[in-house]
Amino acid sequence: MLLGLGGALVALALSLGGQLHWLENSAWLARVRALAKPSPATGQIKVILLDQPSLDWGKNENSWTWPWPREAYGVVLDFCKRAGAKAVAFDVLFTEPSGWGVNDDQALGDAIRRGAPFVGAAFLGEEQGEYTNWPAAVPLKLPAFQTVDQDALRFSKALKSAPRASFPIAAVATNATLLADVNGVPSFDGVYRHATLVREFAGHVVPSLGLAAYLAGQPQARLALAPGWLTIDGQRFPIDKRGRAILRFVGTPGTHQTFNVREIIRSELLLREGKKPTIEPAALKDCYALFGFSAPGLLDLRPTPMSKVYPGVLVHATALDNLLSRTFLRELPDVATVLATLLLALGAGFAGRFSRNSWQTVLGFVVFLALAIGLGFAGYLAGWWWPVAPGVVAVALTLIGAVVVNYATEGRQKAFIKSAFKYYLGPEVIEQIIADPGKLQLGGEKRELSIFFSDIEKFSGFSERLDPPTLTALLNAYLSEMGACIQAEGGYLDKYIGDAIVAFWNAPLGQDDHAARACRAALRCQRRLAELRPEFEQRTGAVVKARIGLNTGAVIVGNMGSRERFNYTILGDAANLASRLEGANKAFGTYLMVSETTWQQGGGSFIGRELGRLRVVGRKAPVRVYELAGLAGEARPAHFAAFEQALAQFYTGDFAAALAAFERLPDDPASRAYAAQCRALQAAPPAAWDGVWSLTEK
Repeated sequence: MLLGLGGALVALALSLGGQLHWLENSAWLARVRALAKPSPATGQIKVILLDQPSLDWGKNENSWTWPWPREAYGVVLDFCKRAGAKAVAFDVLFTEPSGWGVNDDQALGDAIRRGAPFVGAAFLGEEQGEYTNWPAAVPLKLPAFQTVDQDALRFSKALKSAPRASFPIAAVATNATLLADVNGVPSFDGVYRHATLVREFAGHVVPSLGLAAYLAGQPQARLALAPGWLTIDGQRFPIDKRGRAILRFVGTPGTHQTFNVREIIRSELLLREGKKPTIEPAALKDCYALFGFSAPGLLDLRPTPMSKVYPGVLVHATALDNLLSRTFLRELPDVATVLATLLLALGAGFAGRFSRNSWQTVLGFVVFLALAIGLGFAGYLAGWWWPVAPGVVAVALTLIGAVVVNYATEGRQKAFIKSAFKYYLGPEVIEQIIADPGKLQLGGEKRELSIFFSDIEKFSGFSERLDPPTLTALLNAYLSEMGACIQAEGGYLDKYIGDAIVAFWNAPLGQDDHAARACRAALRCQRRLAELRPEFEQRTGAVVKARIGLNTGAVIVGNMGSRERFNYTILGDAANLASRLEGANKAFGTYLMVSETTWQQGGGSFIGRELGRLRVVGRKAPVRVYELAGLAGEARPAHFAAFEQALAQFYTGDFAAALAAFERLPDDPASRAYAAQCRALQAAPPAAWDGVWSLTEK
């Protein structure tokens, strides 16, 4: 609980201080882009853009310099009227007389007067604007806002006030249905996430362009202001004390059907001539038409969560869409944010504190961070702006704190176990003990393993000639290198017995390819030893060669020993056979012998030869054995084929033919061994021959 409370308090303090805005805005961006979709009202809004192709067309085909003659906009208004548009809103400030003359302004005013309900643009700002009071020459083309009680009156008076304003010329202001503020205010990072639906200027409540377009299309609508709400015909829309509403974006530019102003003008002119237009007027029938700029040089591109270059008129179109579909987002109350952050942090605290291993800790991070983020997405779908950053930071801090506390308590216990057992247990076993201390008991399980035994050839002979420091250094270097080869293939180093090495695969962790791993490890050991042999000989005068035996079979594996001291090791006939195969190399002059089961489970990944059928000391059942010579794809020794033909004759009991064949391979130690065996069998033929070579010594 302390971890959770601490994490929540720190996160809420950071959020209140504004340090988490960057994280919240990133989460907001992700939600908006992932969940943006058209509303049922999106099709009622049409956008007409003065884009770069239109700007080029005006210059190249009509010799229009910028600003365009306002008569061109009158053609647009006539097309909208012809189409039966419900209302037309221009996101264009006509605050100065036309450079094309008085008649140009009059032409625009006449088009506004005879056209569909029209919303003209004004600019309410902090520093820009020529007026500080409503000018007498500009009619109050504003909707009537009612207040329902004293609280609402105070809220109305407390609305964000604009100290300065700019208004359109008389021809526009006089003929417009409504005047609207087009000055959007971005968030602190410059991104537009809100629409300022209403703003106060000189004692008057001025609507935004999107709201004014809505009202121009519904002139009988009744409006009222109340604390936190804008009410239209009984339908409430959430706003803050600055008159802002949180936008629910419906998509990228183009989601609202968009027309090029060049084609609108062409279509109207074609219709006047009785010709077929490129845009049918029916496309705008009973719709709200919003006109604005998207040409980069006209400087009306705004960064929004949907795009870094979002035409300003589309922000107003989004606000109008939210009004028509009643989908503005509501800000989550502070109390709910605090409670949600506390609950998330407390849950994370309990989960983190009772995590017993790394995967549980990671799972706690994944689950609770996903929950904190998921609540933000769920809130968005339900119409709430649910702050994500406080919950995410609270969860992260709490879980990090839990990790620290766990390490300071249980971590010390784990460190003690590792320190106490690291010298005679492998790291995998130690991790199993830490995860489940109940495994510290005698007993084991039956499992198929691939088992490795190795021994240095003639170790006793040269160890007598070396002084103890030299011998110790040699042995340590040899065992370190061989152990590294075994562990590189995932083997478990069971023990070192003098110069001997015992290892196995498929325990304590399961390995489907354990036989192939064991074979690769044996080859790596022999090849690494061949690289080191000159160095060893130079340092000690000893020629170091090692014999290796591999076998795959079922054994008992587990913690074995006394109640006071035990080891994780193996026991069983398969382990004994691996040891015997290591020794059987002496009879054949070979250095890497594997049993038939290991050879078969190797999956054809190696090259080698069959060495024979052996009956090793202490075991009645014979076993077929192979010499492992390399990896598949490497060159197979040339004499192997001749050896196998001679071996086939040996199996049939044709000792004379086999002897002759083996004697043709004088440089092969195994062939020399078989030649000697053939001579012995010729001298004393067996009563019954089964092709098995019975060894008489280990």
